[in-house]
Amino acid sequence: MRTTILLLSLAFSAPAFADKLDDAILAEMKRSHIPGVSIAVVKDGKIIREQGYGLADLENKVKVTPATIFQSGSVGKTFTAALVMLLAEDGKLSLDDPVSRHLANTPKAWEGITIRHLLSHTSGLGDPYARLDLTKDYTEEELIALEAEIPVLFAPGEKWSYSNMGYHLLGFICNKAGGKFYGDQLRERIFAPLDMGTRIISEADIIPHRARGYERKGGKLVNQSWVAPRLNTTADGSLYLTARDLAKWDLALYGDKVLPASVRNASWTPARLNDGTATEYGYGWQLFQRNGHRAIAHGGAWQGFRSQLYRFVDDRLSVVVLANSASARPGKLGDIVAAHYLPALAVKPKPAIAETEPAVAERVRAMFASIAERKLPEGLSDKVAGDLPPEFLAMVSEDLQEWGPLRKVEALARSTDGEVRKYSYRLNYGSGAMLVDLSLGKGDKVEQLRMRPD
Repeated sequence: MRTTILLLSLAFSAPAFADKLDDAILAEMKRSHIPGVSIAVVKDGKIIREQGYGLADLENKVKVTPATIFQSGSVGKTFTAALVMLLAEDGKLSLDDPVSRHLANTPKAWEGITIRHLLSHTSGLGDPYARLDLTKDYTEEELIALEAEIPVLFAPGEKWSYSNMGYHLLGFICNKAGGKFYGDQLRERIFAPLDMGTRIISEADIIPHRARGYERKGGKLVNQSWVAPRLNTTADGSLYLTARDLAKWDLALYGDKVLPASVRNASWTPARLNDGTATEYGYGWQLFQRNGHRAIAHGGAWQGFRSQLYRFVDDRLSVVVLANSASARPGKLGDIVAAHYLPALAVKPKPAIAETEPAVAERVRAMFASIAERKLPEGLSDKVAGDLPPEFLAMVSEDLQEWGPLRKVEALARSTDGEVRKYSYRLNYGSGAMLVDLSLGKGDKVEQLRMRPD
């Protein structure tokens, strides 16, 4: 639970003349234990709202303002992908180049992986974070060597699976193809032309208006965990930026100032798998529809910060949310803001369907009973188990404990994909709800598990 001091700090740092949107944002901040939030709203080519809420620095009681600098998390992938596409336009690489053409000493298992696969998360590469020592300052060669030891999940183009490792490699490829550090290339080709203050993370530098990132441990907010400097420079999302910077990026994406139309269109075209199935991801962008309204978006999470950029392009409405808490739900905040300006974008709860597989529902109930006790559920694949470190289990457990007893498990969807069975559920607790997606593969192992507060 929040301390009394934090509650008072948030109250005194709230907007002087709060409206219904302010009230909704502050309520979600309280619910999700977020010290500070910055938002920007772009409508019809103009920034119509920039606002800070709460505190950027709890120790010094510094308020969030439009100038407050947060970390990007994976929203930074939108810039990495843009740079790759620009280098392809320059003829310095091709999207169909194998990774091995640009990086030395790649393993045989990566032979069929191309730059295009990396951009669209269809490479089959997993994520390295279960094996990384976040306090070690890996060289580029050391990081590639470590990642080369991680088993490939599937053949390139066979499936879609989000991979931070793939974007690590894209950054290294940009360094080679562009002849200099990818962050310097981004500054020269995107950030400086758009008058953005965005830059690569450096915790050693003196940076005015920089927010602190926070995590919850044992029911209390603590400062973000320390990460070795080089791991804070990888191309999967290691940027300092403001909400205004992302608003400028959004505005630029409606014209040709930094990216030609060919690059923009390719980036926002759903990638296709080997069998022709369309994914919901392009090159560095998530693609979906909200109540029939087209959305181009990305979220991010890293080092006690979380972010969300929504671009409802046909409505010419975009929403930026930056928060300095690992427990923040920036997507939820973005939903609140978007629906405030365009009610047709309000999220509609999924209706429950008839329960025809009670054994699976009971398994989900048992899994989350284990998580509530900070225990790893049984029957997980190695990949899923690696995606649930103790710190994450502790964070989810704290939410579940606050929500009270689990009252009901509702089935929302089920389908099959070859031998894989896919399920979606809503877990209703006393004062909260969790949305759960899981896939069961061979031997009834849990091959995919996603959870998010409703």
